[in-house]
Amino acid sequence: MKTSIINSIANLDQLGKKLVRFGIVVVFLWIGGLKFFTYEADGIVPFVANSPFMSFFYSHPGDYKSHMNKEGELIPANHEWHIANNTYGFSYALGTFLVLMAVLVALYKVAPLPSLVASLLIFIMTLGTLSFLITTPEAWVPSLGDAQSGFPYLSGRGRLVIKDLVILGGAIITMSETARIYLDRQKSKNQFKVQLTEPH
Repeated sequence: MKTSIINSIANLDQLGKKLVRFGIVVVFLWIGGLKFFTYEADGIVPFVANSPFMSFFYSHPGDYKSHMNKEGELIPANHEWHIANNTYGFSYALGTFLVLMAVLVALYKVAPLPSLVASLLIFIMTLGTLSFLITTPEAWVPSLGDAQSGFPYLSGRGRLVIKDLVILGGAIITMSETARIYLDRQKSKNQFKVQLTEPH
């Protein structure tokens, strides 16, 4: 009985791969869609403003701390500042990109090569996201009197970022699986061409 259960578990790898792909699609669709809403666009500002690779997307990245809205809060003056800062323009572009990546990852059997590229871009983007742990001060608990502050005490933002390690591994899985499908199809096409050219 125990062996049969372990055998069943040992054969769950294919289901795991499907769930990894499904998870990436759902997360990127959902988070990408939320990038079109004010609170989500405001929420990513500390990450973008402090990143040496992304801060140029904002007009005034160094001034964000005095214009932050809490989730669910809308202060008109802060909102106007974010409009001028290109907070929302950048967030809309990022949201569009994330949704596109989700769609391409989902269509791996229909369009394996574009899906492969999407998985590669997700892998690269996730490396960039993980770099926020180094560049974003808000990723760590601030020193406000409690002894637990700074490294290794992840703040809410830091805990959100470090979860992307799972997506990093998932992107490798979807990339590898899609590459195998693409290569198998190319092999089948080449074999078909050989058959057509062979004399009968």
